[in-house]
Amino acid sequence: MTPIRTSRIPFSRIRALAVPALLAVALTACGGGGGGDNAKGGEKGGAGAPAAVPVTVSPANGKTGVDPGSPVKVSLTEGTISAVTVTAAAKSNDGVEAVAVTGKLDAAKHSWQSDRTMTPGTAYTVKVTAADKSGAQKEQSSTFTTLAAAKTNGVTVTPVGNAVVGVGQPVSIAFDKPVTNRAAVEKQLSVTTTPAVQGSWGWITDPLTGTQRVDWRPAAYWAKGTKVTMTAKLSGLDTGGGRYLRRDVTSTFTIGTARVSKVDIGAKKMTVTEDGQTIKVINISAGKSDFPTWNGRMVVLSKQSTIHMTSTSVGIATNKDAADFYDKDVKMAVHLTTSGTFVHAAPWNDANMGKANTSHGCVGMSDADAKWFFDKAVRGDVVEVAGSTRATVDKGNGYGDWNLTAEAWAKLSALS
Repeated sequence: MTPIRTSRIPFSRIRALAVPALLAVALTACGGGGGGDNAKGGEKGGAGAPAAVPVTVSPANGKTGVDPGSPVKVSLTEGTISAVTVTAAAKSNDGVEAVAVTGKLDAAKHSWQSDRTMTPGTAYTVKVTAADKSGAQKEQSSTFTTLAAAKTNGVTVTPVGNAVVGVGQPVSIAFDKPVTNRAAVEKQLSVTTTPAVQGSWGWITDPLTGTQRVDWRPAAYWAKGTKVTMTAKLSGLDTGGGRYLRRDVTSTFTIGTARVSKVDIGAKKMTVTEDGQTIKVINISAGKSDFPTWNGRMVVLSKQSTIHMTSTSVGIATNKDAADFYDKDVKMAVHLTTSGTFVHAAPWNDANMGKANTSHGCVGMSDADAKWFFDKAVRGDVVEVAGSTRATVDKGNGYGDWNLTAEAWAKLSALS
């Protein structure tokens, strides 16, 4: 038999070869998935505990100045992800209540990605629970901080406070500054109703104030008793040019009595209906030929028991000696448009009620009738004017939304 030949390697040489091998094992055990976005930490335990499942988290641990609109991503190459939570510090650096971040896990449980934006200037913690090949659960965590907003935008939501409103009240979000990223904003808005109602968002601008808003309305006036909830996940959205929204907002309200008042300019009467039944016919005096009342559908914005009205404020007459100059306190004023249309008491014009249209564009009536209407009116009630020589009120002048067909309104959506 041929003898087996062996080579003798000095002991010192064996030690030299062994050290790189041990280093390789150590690097593999501590690698944690590789790359700059690795989560820190590992399985809880003392010396000799197995290494953590190799999880990669983005944004990287300790990163600052993260874009609030960027996604949080978690992935691994072995094992499965059991759970991911992304929690915020209680407040942002400017005191705004910060939002938690939600997301979805893929079917294979190998990756997770957030599905919403984050609050600017806020510290976030990502906690990942994953299972290794043996099924043992490991927990890892990392932290990062979002970019503080150098420029901000704000919103005003109508209605709020679980209000009971009229059948013409849209869900409305008005912005402090114009929005250029309309589609991005609209994707974060949702409306749910009981019973279910189909409708659409529409972007409009008030032609007088320049205020931009997005309203949601159904195809026809709301049905009495409908419950409406609006959710807007706006915190961290860039509305354009790095101008961020900082808060999520919600609104819940209920549709009350279906009160619709129809103003017939020619007949000089207003017929008030509730739930489809006529409850009162009122003699009125609307706008004269030089200052006709708007045609179209208007919605009650607010009401004031006393309001000071001047011809100067609406550009009619600035000289107190002019024939159309006025400067007076007006009672029982129900506000319909931002351009200054009201239904109100006009006792100085009693002789013309039901006989002649002699106002400067408002709908006037006697003190008694004005008080009755004022006491009935709520935000969202509808006033429909027909027979005037003036144009139909603009969709952005107050809640003129209903002057468009459902099809035309839907085209105002940024997602249409």
